[in-house]
Amino acid sequence: MAIAGGSFKKISPNDIKTRQTTLNQLVDVIQEDVSGSNTRRKYQVFVTGGVGPGVTSSLYQTVYDQNFTLQTSNPIFDMTVGINENSSTVTANASEDGSTKKTFPSSSLMMREKIDIYRQHAAWLLGNADAQFKAPFGNSTASTIDHALFLDVKRLFSRDGLKQNTFAAKMYRSASLVLQGGDSPNLWETSELGSTIFTDNPAVTTDYQGSKVGDIKNSANASEESVGLIFYDKGAVVLDMEKVFSGSQRVSGTIKAMSNTTSVNGDTVSAGHTILGAKGTASPAAKFIPDFLVSGSIDQIIDHIASTRFSSGSLTSMTFQNKTSINSTLIFCRATADEFNYSSNPTFTDENGNIVVIDENQNEIQRSFTFPTTVGLHDQFGDTLAVAKFSRPIEKNDEKDITFRIRLDF
Repeated sequence: MAIAGGSFKKISPNDIKTRQTTLNQLVDVIQEDVSGSNTRRKYQVFVTGGVGPGVTSSLYQTVYDQNFTLQTSNPIFDMTVGINENSSTVTANASEDGSTKKTFPSSSLMMREKIDIYRQHAAWLLGNADAQFKAPFGNSTASTIDHALFLDVKRLFSRDGLKQNTFAAKMYRSASLVLQGGDSPNLWETSELGSTIFTDNPAVTTDYQGSKVGDIKNSANASEESVGLIFYDKGAVVLDMEKVFSGSQRVSGTIKAMSNTTSVNGDTVSAGHTILGAKGTASPAAKFIPDFLVSGSIDQIIDHIASTRFSSGSLTSMTFQNKTSINSTLIFCRATADEFNYSSNPTFTDENGNIVVIDENQNEIQRSFTFPTTVGLHDQFGDTLAVAKFSRPIEKNDEKDITFRIRLDF
């Protein structure tokens, strides 16, 4: 080390200590952030072909903390859905296309993409694209999450991972208006029914591939089966839509589809759309699962979940704490009583080499003293590695033994 003025002293390994601390930040996501159309960004990169005018959709949507067109906005998490290809919901045609990909009936909109999203998350979180999410985690006999809602927290907010026992999300299990005689479309109408808070507290965590995994449960009913998983180090939440929502709830409304039909059992519909749960005899018993998950595009499913299942307002819809690991190196620079009392600064002595004194009293011998302001850290070749500045100058003389503690965080 060198204290300003040019004096050097070697630092021994005993003067260096290392430690790790964790900084936690509370993140609150309000309902309007999730449900708002200008806080949820779409990336409509998927376009159907063949039948009808086509359907355009995103593969996921990003929730922002404010209008995403503003430069000050920050992405909080991505939201998307996936379906396990081994579930009974998936019905593939017997034939494959020219690239040996599975084909599906025209009523199964974006089925291949929904399967791929499930597989991508399985590869990322479980290390195997063919694996299946099960809750409770690590229980081979647990029920499989066939219809998954994925919430992937962005690195800006997840930092080095989510803190255990801090996650909570408020959702409405029966958020759509109850059908009245099968005549009222309810996919886009909100009725806040079945309010439930899902949390990982108390969480039963499992170590998996060097990462912590916890179960998500109904906070009001600890005996209820786990409804999802939380991967703390990855910042990912996997929810079973059959459990967090009322999967058997009847739904109806007009959705986009590959269709040129302009009438469904007497109900007028524009080209490129179809009626789910239409009145009359079309499909009066259509349900959220499997009908809407199979026939709706990913954008339509996310729009429905975000606008009706999280509600709209200034209340908290999801909250968690993240953690930031801070690695610190503490370097103790000691200046004993006889050290660093003299400066090599040219102004420290006069033209005769005598120390410039403040008081010219000839009858008193004045001791040399300095006011260090800076400590520099150098390698064995004398190259500067780091510089520490004091908040104020500190007096050093032969009556003082001072230790300067330098902290390097990274």
